[in-house]
Amino acid sequence: MFEIKELSLENFDEIKRLFKDVFMSPPWNDDWSNETQLNEYLRDLMEVRTPLVYGFYADDVLTGVSIGNIRHWWGGTEYHVEEFFVRTSEQNKGYGTEFFTMIEKSIPAKGATQIFLQTESNVPAYDFYRKRGFVELKNHFSFFKDLRKN
Repeated sequence: MFEIKELSLENFDEIKRLFKDVFMSPPWNDDWSNETQLNEYLRDLMEVRTPLVYGFYADDVLTGVSIGNIRHWWGGTEYHVEEFFVRTSEQNKGYGTEFFTMIEKSIPAKGATQIFLQTESNVPAYDFYRKRGFVELKNHFSFFKDLRKN
C-alpha cells in the first residue's frame, strides 16, 4: 500500500537518515559526514515561507521524500523541488514514479500548476525525470562560483 503525507520539521531525523542513506551511496557518493552541515542544509530547504515536504510511504515505511516549496512565478504557481529521493534499496521498483504521480495529483490543491526542479545530466535522475514528462529548459543555465579559488 502506498500513500503520501505532508512532512514537517517533526520528521527531521527520519528525513535526515533517509537523505544520508541515498546521497552517501552511488551514484552520488556525497560526503554528508559533517552533521552540522547536513542539519543546516536540510533546515535551509525546510524552513522557508511556503515549504512543501512530502513523504512517500510503502507499507507504512518512509521510502521517499520530496523537499520543496511553493513559489509564485509569472508563469504560474510552482512546486519547486529542491530534493527528491527514494531509499536506495527500493530504487528501480517503480516507487519514484508512483511517488511523483501522487505529488502531481496533490499539488493542485496547493494552487500549483507546475513543477520545477534541477538535476545533473550525468546521474540516473536525469533520465528518470525525462521519462516522466519533464523537459529541459534550453535557455536556463545554472552558474556556480567557488570563492575559495581565485
